[in-house]
Amino acid sequence: MARIVLTNCYVLFGSTDLSDHISSVSLSSTYDIVETTAFGSTAKTRVAGLTDNSVSLEFHQDYATSSVEQTIYPTLGTAVTIAVKPASGTTTTLNPQYSFSAVVSEWTPLNGAVGELASASVSWPISGAITKTTS
Repeated sequence: MARIVLTNCYVLFGSTDLSDHISSVSLSSTYDIVETTAFGSTAKTRVAGLTDNSVSLEFHQDYATSSVEQTIYPTLGTAVTIAVKPASGTTTTLNPQYSFSAVVSEWTPLNGAVGELASASVSWPISGAITKTTS
């Protein structure tokens, strides 16, 4: 079975490629569980309900023109289209692209201690479904 080591993830925020300023990406989906147990049952039954999706990113902060701060800060409180792939390059079955609309609900424009890299960790809720493309 093949394994993958993430060394070149692709992250497109709106129309800006921020891949070279991101050290971690996590795309998550969870489903609400809806109980369907009826009278006469001897065990609970359940079905999957609505999906709750989110994306978590670890940014290396940069205040340069068209970089992290100038790209993220103006979008606070809005939904932004984001696309992520395990590797840059062509979208294929071995390098699928996941596209979604995330609500930029939090931002830490300055974070770090003496001698540390300035960074920003975020976890944004996704509005709607995640679309997976393989070509």
